[in-house]
Amino acid sequence: MAFSISAVVLLAIIVVLLVRKSGLKGVHALVCVLFGFFLASSSVAPTINEVTSNVAGMISGLSF
Repeated sequence: MAFSISAVVLLAIIVVLLVRKSGLKGVHALVCVLFGFFLASSSVAPTINEVTSNVAGMISGLSF
């Protein structure tokens, strides 16, 4: 069974779980969101995007 999920949706689910179960405060989550927003507009964003794409490609290439 093949199924794909957006990285944004996956990360949002992780943040929600961390807020509810692990004691991550809403302010901390907001800081993380703002950090990601400003990081996306920096000069390192293309490198992060390339690394993320390569890791996703490696994971999708795995067979169980």
